[in-house]
Amino acid sequence: MGKSALKPRTAAELGIMRGFPPPPEKRPDLTNWDLAPFNRWSFMNIRNLFPTVDVKTDYSKRQALPTAMQDLSAVEFENHAGRRVTLSDFLYSTYTDGFLVLHRGNVVTEQYFNSMQPDTPHLSQSVAKSVVGTLAGILQDQGLIDQDSPLIRYVPELARCGYRDAQLKHALNMTSGIRFVEDYNMPGSDMTRIDIASGWRPVPRDETQPTIRDIILTLPKVRDHGKLFEYKSVETDVVAWVLERAAGKSLAELLSNLIWKKIGAEHNAFFTVDRAATALADGGFNATLRDYARFGQMMQNNGQVGERQVVPPGWVDACASGDRSVYRRTNTDIRSDGAYSNFWWDNNIVAGDFMARGVFGQMIYINREAELTIVKLSTWPDYVITDFKRDSLAAFAAIQQALA
Repeated sequence: MGKSALKPRTAAELGIMRGFPPPPEKRPDLTNWDLAPFNRWSFMNIRNLFPTVDVKTDYSKRQALPTAMQDLSAVEFENHAGRRVTLSDFLYSTYTDGFLVLHRGNVVTEQYFNSMQPDTPHLSQSVAKSVVGTLAGILQDQGLIDQDSPLIRYVPELARCGYRDAQLKHALNMTSGIRFVEDYNMPGSDMTRIDIASGWRPVPRDETQPTIRDIILTLPKVRDHGKLFEYKSVETDVVAWVLERAAGKSLAELLSNLIWKKIGAEHNAFFTVDRAATALADGGFNATLRDYARFGQMMQNNGQVGERQVVPPGWVDACASGDRSVYRRTNTDIRSDGAYSNFWWDNNIVAGDFMARGVFGQMIYINREAELTIVKLSTWPDYVITDFKRDSLAAFAAIQQALA
């Protein structure tokens, strides 16, 4: 099957935000900006839609990524339907915007689609969670936080809600007993309430817009903490609150000083913010393809950049080795031997490969044994497409085999 049969239309081909002015039906708004087809444009134009805060790099210390380019387009694998497909066809058919492979520290493939360019920031969705989880490891190493401590040690206000007797590790591993309904775009769900608070959804008529942390303080406890993994985006926002209080700096400042400048990022990154200037830690982070790759390469290199240890190696190990005893069967749709730890998905605990993952197809895949980092940025037509996730892992395995 050739590219012409597989290639989804780009934002430009769809006419989204084209013209002076664009016609009303081609303009994304708060009800549809992250849905198909509008996300093909909006995920690379977040600053045209929402207020943001910079995560600054140090332009004097930008580090080039060495290259050893290879043509991997003909690499084949078996997809979810049992058909042999090439990497090239896979990238086109899964709505890819940017794709980069680092092997042994060298860029071997770097491709852009849908008008994305090397300097285009792309929304990461829940890849942001892994960024925040990594930052937590640095603050713990500095003695500013302790994952075994109660959350109220850092944020006393949490005593007013179900987090009153939870520990930091419960939020980091999403094993708190808090009720949080993670239904995307469903009216009234807790996730939709967070979206409204963060400015990502319209405020219902006759209601006052809350802040992200207003929503956190309404969440009740429905079971014991630490017993069961349940994916709850809000846990990242809770951890970000702890990090800011413990360090006395904003999340954007912490990430800038402790990670972004140290990985030699080429460009400033940014978070979307709510009306209290609180960064949306669970999904509002934006960066360029190469800078996501630099972040992933640091984790693949056991937290090191050059001779500098940025993230404690023990924390990286913990991110790749979660507790399967609390991991429910419903979370094993992709990998039966996976888990979740410090806001990272453990793809295979035995093999030690792990990844950051966000809805609509955002991925940073890391395999330390193979010295492999893969970044895929996408604009899928739906929040979750399980077949696309399966095909992505199969493609990554085929790339690993080809490079080996």
